[in-house]
Amino acid sequence: MNMTGIIFSNIYDTPMGELTKKRTVASMPFGGRYRFIDFVLSNMVNSNVSSIGVITKYNYQSLMDHLGGGSEWDLNRKDANLYILPPFATGVTNIYRGNLEALYNAISFLNATKPDYVVMCDTTVICNIDFRDALKSHVESGADVTAICSSTIEDYECDSNDLVITAKDGIVDDLAIGYMLGESSKVGMGMFIIDRKTLINIINNYVSRGRYSFEKDYLLTSFVDKSIKINAYEFKGTVLRNHNVVSYFKNSFKLMKPEVKADIFKRDAIIRTKVRDEAPTFYHESSVVNECLVADGCEIKGTVENSILFRGVVIEEGAVVRNSIVMQGSHIGKSAAVNYAIIDKDVDISQGTALTGAPLTPIIIHKGQKI
Repeated sequence: MNMTGIIFSNIYDTPMGELTKKRTVASMPFGGRYRFIDFVLSNMVNSNVSSIGVITKYNYQSLMDHLGGGSEWDLNRKDANLYILPPFATGVTNIYRGNLEALYNAISFLNATKPDYVVMCDTTVICNIDFRDALKSHVESGADVTAICSSTIEDYECDSNDLVITAKDGIVDDLAIGYMLGESSKVGMGMFIIDRKTLINIINNYVSRGRYSFEKDYLLTSFVDKSIKINAYEFKGTVLRNHNVVSYFKNSFKLMKPEVKADIFKRDAIIRTKVRDEAPTFYHESSVVNECLVADGCEIKGTVENSILFRGVVIEEGAVVRNSIVMQGSHIGKSAAVNYAIIDKDVDISQGTALTGAPLTPIIIHKGQKI
């Protein structure tokens, strides 16, 4: 049993605000050296999904630069391919409103691919999952659709787009969207498995009638009508849901927990990303670094505590960075103070500048700014 992979690169960009002004949510930097898409793409490759289509919407130049030809994920082989599926490819002249309309742009790809099943995923959920186990559950259940979900919802805040279900013996018996059903509820992970030909029929039938959401217009409506059977596959590993800036900020620091890091970055199921040849990070004799994730290519002369530094970050002498995310190529000047902040790529913080946010409202400095 084989699967084709579909990745939605930016169905839900808006909650990320200014962080997705110049990039798709799929290319959001995460964990010092990764992008959101690295996790779901690696999960598919590790599950022997060799034909993968990435559906784009807008602002996808950085995503294309990151993915390249897919060589880092071993997808540039004769029997494995990575496809970028841009909007308007089928002659539609308007930007899609939901994932069903997005799939309509991928209809040619779905028709041409050979595997019997399709695994569809958003990119905002970070985990390390083997989709082969979910496919086995789907086939054995005899269901029309399998929704991959998790009951590990510690610190979970219900999002308006989340699929919330209760199940008995693995089969969904109650379903809602953006509303908690009870203590036994499981929350969808934006991941579904479905028969390929069935999916093509759904796309053609629903889009032609002005329906655009797979979850709301197909799953929920068909469940209420009792016309489909939905299998709930429960994933029991670590799940980090990045619904908005606050959850993104919290989840970034959760990676510092040894148990979380070990569950996501498994040795037998590695998370791949674009390879960059950087020198090791240089720690000056004046530097003080505590409880941090630091990528390669950095130069640290000041103090960094409980923070995440991406590649090529420079922290000058006397600068203090705490509880912050500093993305690639940014420069923190001498005696600057940064606390509870998200510093985007290629930002220059001038000497003596003080920036202070809060845990629930981190200050955001946009890409390329000089402060």
